[in-house]
This record gives sequence, structure tokens and C-alpha cells, in this order.
Amino acid sequence: MSRTAHESSQVGETAAVPVSRPDEARARFRAGATAPTTGWAPGFTQANLISVPRDWAYDVLLFCQRNPKPCPVLDVTDAGETATVLAPGADLRTDLPAYRVWEHGELVEEPAEVTGRWREDLVTFLIGCSFTFEWALADAGVPLRHLDQGRNVAMYVTDRRCRPAGQMHGPMVVSMRPVPADLLETAVTTTGRMPAVHGAPVHSGDPSLIGIADLDRPDFGDAIELQSGDVPVFWACGVTPQAAVMASRPPFAITHAPGRMFVTDVRDDQYLVA
Repeated sequence: MSRTAHESSQVGETAAVPVSRPDEARARFRAGATAPTTGWAPGFTQANLISVPRDWAYDVLLFCQRNPKPCPVLDVTDAGETATVLAPGADLRTDLPAYRVWEHGELVEEPAEVTGRWREDLVTFLIGCSFTFEWALADAGVPLRHLDQGRNVAMYVTDRRCRPAGQMHGPMVVSMRPVPADLLETAVTTTGRMPAVHGAPVHSGDPSLIGIADLDRPDFGDAIELQSGDVPVFWACGVTPQAAVMASRPPFAITHAPGRMFVTDVRDDQYLVA
């Protein structure tokens, strides 16, 4: 996989001040704002998106079922449907900040909307996103370094292979957040209560143990500066299906651009478990 395909494009990105209501966020994105969604609509669930032709949909569903940590499914649409129960009235073709269009595993376009690329045979999967648990981390006193630094979260392709399903296969992608060592247990416990949005970390500490050579060169998103006493902590990431698209090479797919999620009307606490 080339680094060009991994990197999140900054071309045409517009500065935008986060808003607190999900419908306002979607309206801003529909109007052309392309900023990462971390920090937007606090308290409301965000979701990764992948749309594939119907003849690939079962393999994607099975891939998600077999790999629930990186691919926790929140909703699946009927073929051609552009709406979701997660946000009644929203349009999945226009209401994200940026999309990626793939042909045979190659990134061919990164548009602000995909109305003209939409197909009636597309089945869309909305997958839990770790941005959802960031507010729980903040409430527990865990700093969010990427927000403090005004950056997108850092994401890396690991050497951990997902369990394949039919034609779908590929590596696990993780997101990384630096956590002060004395708050590591708090971060693990807090996120572990939200398995529908990736749950507890899959690794902490030495990144080379999961195949990451250089924290300063994320495959997606932005490099994050660690502070003294920080430990790099890695959560399974919903960009994993994009890595699987690159590896499996379906004839056509649409995904969100990394870090630019679908903001739903569902409150985060609905995915909390006791």
C-alpha cells in the first residue's frame, strides 16, 4: 500500500469551528466544511462509513462480525439507501466532511460529497468510531493531546491481520492517543465500557510490537506530540475496512476520509455498558 493512499488529503480543507448539535454539524459539512470531526457535537456518536456493491456486502458484514474490535457495526442500510436510523433526515452522500472513492483498491478521488458517484446497488455500513469515547476520557480526566494540539488523531496500519471473510482481508488499523502513565488504567477502564465504539485499547507502550516503525509517520491523520510521562495507547480503528479495501480490491467502494466521520443523533451514553 502506498503512502499516498494512506495519507489524509489536506487539499481544499476549510477551517471550521466545531458546533455542539449533530444536525448543525451535518449542515456545515453539507455546505462544504471539510474539517476533522474530533471535537464536534460532543456527547453524540460518530461513525465510520463504507459503501460497497451488494455482491460484496455479505463479505463485508462477515468481515465486521469476525473482527468486532476494529469494525463494530452500528447500522447497515438496504441497497441504494442514502438514509440511516442513526440520524433521520440525514443524507449519507453529502453529510460527511469528506469521502474517498475507490476503484479496484486504488484511491481515485477524495470529494466533499458523492451524489454523482452513488450507485443503486451500494450497501452502506456505519461502524463505531473512537471519537465517541473521547468525551468519556475527558470527563475521566484523561487529556486529549490531539485536540490540545489542534490535530487529527494519528492512525497506523499494524502487522496484526484481521480474520478474513470471503474476499475481504487485510491488516488492523489503530488510532493512537498519548496517555499519562498514571492515567493508563483509567483510560482502559473508561473505554472498555464502550465496546460498540472499539472498547478498550488493543496495545499500549512499544509501537514496534504491533509493527509500527515510527510514531511520527502515521499512515492516516496527523502525528501527535507526546508529553513527558506519556505512554502511546492504541485502540482498534474503524479505518480498518479501508485497509481491507486496499488489500482486497473490490471493483468499487466509497468510504469516509480518515478522521472525517458521520455525526449521528445517537447519544454516546446509549453505547455505555455497566
